Amino acid sequence: MPSFDEVLKEAGEFGRFQKRVFFLLSQTGITFSSLFASVVFLGRAPDNFWCRIPGAAELSERCGWTLEEERNFTVLPLHLGNESVSGECERLDVTWDTSVSCSSPLAHHGNRSTGSLPLATCHDGWVYEQPHSSIVSEYDLVCGNAWMLDLSQAILNLGFLTGAFILGYAADRYGRILIYLLSCLGVGICGIIVAFSPNFTVFLIFRFLQGMFGKGTWMTGYVIVTEIVGSDQRIVGIVIQIFFTLGIMILPGIAYLIPTWQGIQLAISLPNFLFLLYYWVVPESPRWLLTRKKGEKALKIMRNIAKHNGKFLSPHYSEITISNEEVSNPSFLDLVRTPQMRKSTLILMYAWFTSALIYQGLVMRLGIIGGNLYLDFFISGAVELPAAFLIIVTIDRIGRRLPFAMSNIVAGIACLITAFLPEDISWLKMTVATLGRLSITIAFEVVYLVNSELYPTTLRNFGVSLCSSLCDLGGIIAPFLLFRLAAIWLELPLIIFSILAAVCGLLVLLLPETKGIPLPETVEDVEQL
Repeated sequence: MPSFDEVLKEAGEFGRFQKRVFFLLSQTGITFSSLFASVVFLGRAPDNFWCRIPGAAELSERCGWTLEEERNFTVLPLHLGNESVSGECERLDVTWDTSVSCSSPLAHHGNRSTGSLPLATCHDGWVYEQPHSSIVSEYDLVCGNAWMLDLSQAILNLGFLTGAFILGYAADRYGRILIYLLSCLGVGICGIIVAFSPNFTVFLIFRFLQGMFGKGTWMTGYVIVTEIVGSDQRIVGIVIQIFFTLGIMILPGIAYLIPTWQGIQLAISLPNFLFLLYYWVVPESPRWLLTRKKGEKALKIMRNIAKHNGKFLSPHYSEITISNEEVSNPSFLDLVRTPQMRKSTLILMYAWFTSALIYQGLVMRLGIIGGNLYLDFFISGAVELPAAFLIIVTIDRIGRRLPFAMSNIVAGIACLITAFLPEDISWLKMTVATLGRLSITIAFEVVYLVNSELYPTTLRNFGVSLCSSLCDLGGIIAPFLLFRLAAIWLELPLIIFSILAAVCGLLVLLLPETKGIPLPETVEDVEQL
């Protein structure tokens, strides 16, 4: 009986069928990256807001105040009395009397300076010039509640983390395409509920669920793509990352055209329903079917692939070699039971954690400096495009391990140099920091490919999902690490990033090279790498 790779070679390793499936599933990268980075636009800080005074609605109605007049009467006296108080988080703790004069509601306080009047924190909410422009103004995430915006992103990352475990396990047990389609449905439904959440608690619950299902679409789609192509074409695992970057570049355009956060949320969520149409055009992974002792279904799909690729399988292909491994439900112990698997798992988990922590840390540090938010965000995404092309040029020529190690080491060196460059040569400081961003992006993209190549088919989806869950942990820690350390010394986070990256670069040199080697089918195959 021929092996799966022998049958795939005869059916076509990257023919018309695989190119179509690759293109269709790659669209998931656009929607997933939009969800990943959406907080930048969903959580924009409102331009103008101020404390709502007690009885503000009644006062405005009685006096016929416009929004601007209300602001002038309530905030301007406060600012004149104490320039350090903006009126955003504090208000005058006085009784507003309009019975005498609507034009001087503070007249009954006599000649006392407003600077001597008592202050109080905002207890009656806030007034926003654009009340529905972001979740900040929608749910009053300002002043003492500002930390809740960070919580919303942490909750999304927690959803990613949960999805990596639950849906990664489910995809190995129940099938890739089934979990992919259910995840797409989940992202769409949860995205709609998020857009119309009546309160912040409901928003957080379904933001968490959308993150969980979003991770299911991205990871499962990625695994399907890498499992239906030959070993020489697994570079598609890098090319699919370009669609993630495209999503980052498209997002500011969506946000520019749609003025409300609900509109942006719907725009990035509704396309997931279109992916349900893939039920009729994307088959189950034949590699996965073989591991579940479903050789006839796998062979039927392979014949269909050959037909679409303009090829024909030999009639004597009545069966395909099936893994002798017992079909079992994957667990973490399976990833660390044998020496090679254990070494790969621990190194890959550290690589995922480091890549995510440094990537997000550098994005926040470079800050998308001032100016036009939409244009700056677009440019920051465009910086990532060369990473994929550099990988494509080098990875099939010199292998996976060396670019993986060098990208981490270069990122570490760039962070270290940036930390000690003086501020007066800002152009050089920015250039070196951008080199660090480019290098860690390369490392981030290579780890996807290497991770999928170092696990057997029976454990691939679970292994990739589990290891990549450390990416989400890094994403949760990054803002806290960056801002806490920067409070001690502005450049201290860069020193930590440089150490983490350099250690990662040395560790990945211990991984086996997978260039041109067929995907391992069993744990025994992995141990022989």
